[in-house]
Amino acid sequence: MTRAIVMVIDGFGIGHAPDAEKFGDIGANTFANLSKAFEKAQSRKLSLPNLSKLGLVAACKAASNADICVEDVPPTKGAYGYCAEISTGKDTPSGHWEMAGVPVLFDWGYFTDKQNSFPEALQQEIFNATGIDGLLGNCHASGTTIIAELGEEHIKTGLPICYTSADSVFQVAAHEEHFGLENLYKYCEAVQAIVGPKNIGRVIARPFVGTNADDFARTGNRRDYSILPPEATVLDKLKEAGGEVISVGKIADIFAQQGITQKTKATGIDALVEATLAHMASAPTKSLIFTNLVNFDQDFGHRRDPVGFGLALEAFDEQLNDVLGQLKDDDTLFLIADHGCDPTWQGSDHTREYVPVIAYNNGIESVDLGERSTFADLGQTLAEMFSLEEMRYGTSFYNNL
Repeated sequence: MTRAIVMVIDGFGIGHAPDAEKFGDIGANTFANLSKAFEKAQSRKLSLPNLSKLGLVAACKAASNADICVEDVPPTKGAYGYCAEISTGKDTPSGHWEMAGVPVLFDWGYFTDKQNSFPEALQQEIFNATGIDGLLGNCHASGTTIIAELGEEHIKTGLPICYTSADSVFQVAAHEEHFGLENLYKYCEAVQAIVGPKNIGRVIARPFVGTNADDFARTGNRRDYSILPPEATVLDKLKEAGGEVISVGKIADIFAQQGITQKTKATGIDALVEATLAHMASAPTKSLIFTNLVNFDQDFGHRRDPVGFGLALEAFDEQLNDVLGQLKDDDTLFLIADHGCDPTWQGSDHTREYVPVIAYNNGIESVDLGERSTFADLGQTLAEMFSLEEMRYGTSFYNNL
């Protein structure tokens, strides 16, 4: 029996998607653009020998015909290609649900006003449900910026900091000690019960610590409260068939805990990879280990830090030595992303891009999978690997592996 390890390099796009014009993202290319900024700042090219051998650079060149400032290592092993997204949004749930075989073909609800983002009637519903009569923020904002601006007022007043973005999201920042972590979670659960039926994709608890604006810092106790996918994902089908679906990082939150048999939280790319390796050492056959490497997106993409993004890619490339070395003969590793988050792009939001799809097992030669029309090709491939019922969307590339 087989095992699959899926690692999501969160926010790692490789060239603007065919419909990028609708999103204002023509020219976005997370990989190519960060590589150029990295070379300029560091006076050297990125060194990604493992990812390059697996076909990452070749996939980006095929997707965008862009110049990529990476040491030249040709693809020699693994299947590689690039996927477009058919979901209506460029957000985290859409990307993950689509790669699990269920694209989001409905319209999310959004808070489109940059200031006074949350309607008064909605605020009153939240006040009534939570017993907290007021909130701070009420705008589109960067999470790190808004806690620096409003964190001290939050401590003084006890009011949560509520903000949003171009995504379908309601985010709540609160101090772990002064507001309380459990109180933050309860508040977010109450808000999710209100905004979920309005098709708001996620409520995110964003706890932080510190004493003042100079040292406020978010912690690893983030929690996402998502609505359910509109139909059964490949995770649900594998669980129903008696398989193990192991969440590492925020995967369980993204799928609203549905279709998950085990979950492990970890903070930081190193810890997330180590947790993945630990599950690879113990997971039985017929297991899917599903890991989200959130920090690429959260710490470098949204914060528009191309050098940090590049250094994190190099560190992850080095860690792939351990991941590849631990693969059993019936294991397949998949690398993919959920959207772009070009750190050189204007604003701080996600970017509508192709994402790489890479597959590797111990018996595979270098295979060009070409352009894939939907992230759901991964879900369909997993369904075929595990002999599950066929998904409604996607085309399997299992016969290329």
